[in-house]
Amino acid sequence: RDYVDAILITDNQSGRIHMSTLAAGALLIAAGVDPIVQLSCRNRNRISLLSDLLGCSALGITSISLVRGDRVPDDFQPRPKAIMDVNATELIRIANIMRKDENIASEGNFFLGGVVTAHAPKPGWPAKNITEKVDAGAQFVFTHSCLDMDLLRTYMQRLGETKLLWRCHVVAGIVLLSSAEDAQWVIKNRPNVIIPNDIITRLSNAKDPEKEGIQICVEQLQELSKMPAIAGAHIIASEKLTNIPMAIRKSGLNKKNAN
Repeated sequence: RDYVDAILITDNQSGRIHMSTLAAGALLIAAGVDPIVQLSCRNRNRISLLSDLLGCSALGITSISLVRGDRVPDDFQPRPKAIMDVNATELIRIANIMRKDENIASEGNFFLGGVVTAHAPKPGWPAKNITEKVDAGAQFVFTHSCLDMDLLRTYMQRLGETKLLWRCHVVAGIVLLSSAEDAQWVIKNRPNVIIPNDIITRLSNAKDPEKEGIQICVEQLQELSKMPAIAGAHIIASEKLTNIPMAIRKSGLNKKNAN
């Protein structure tokens, strides 16, 4: 709680079975931590998704990230029946209708988010994907993890030209890596994650790759803090989660220092 404003609870990440995000969100609230609950369109019909949104309201979970979801891996047996009743933009629109209904969102208005992928668009880029999500009701978006700060700066500049930054907050995703092998695993198993070759080289050449990974995260947090359009950072770690508060503390950007 001294280091982060909220914790994102992913919904069956990588198509693997995990605890219900609503149950995990309730546990975080009981512990005094603000959860951001992720709901995935994949393998749920709209009745199930509406039920989960009502559950979020009843539990007092207000921050919700609505995503398409990850494909079930090929080695998952027996194979579940694939369902894609609504897409992420449609789900955001549904949740936004519920957000405006005082009889439903009685415990506080939903704060709705989505996910986008950072890239280097050309001038005049229409930003169709994110525009549709914002028009549907998204108030914030996470970027898929991007460790290429130059690319992210270009993306944010182009996004600023569309005036969308006046209507939603952008939270930049980054990965705290512990080795070159960890980086290769993330690239293979996390679609849309961007890890430049120079980051992998730094980890490969480091005497202490874990320490180097923390230092890379520190540098990137400091760079993100200088990008005026970035509302925050979403840090993920595929291995040692305890390295996250260490990196935040070393960056000088933890909540205690901010206060």
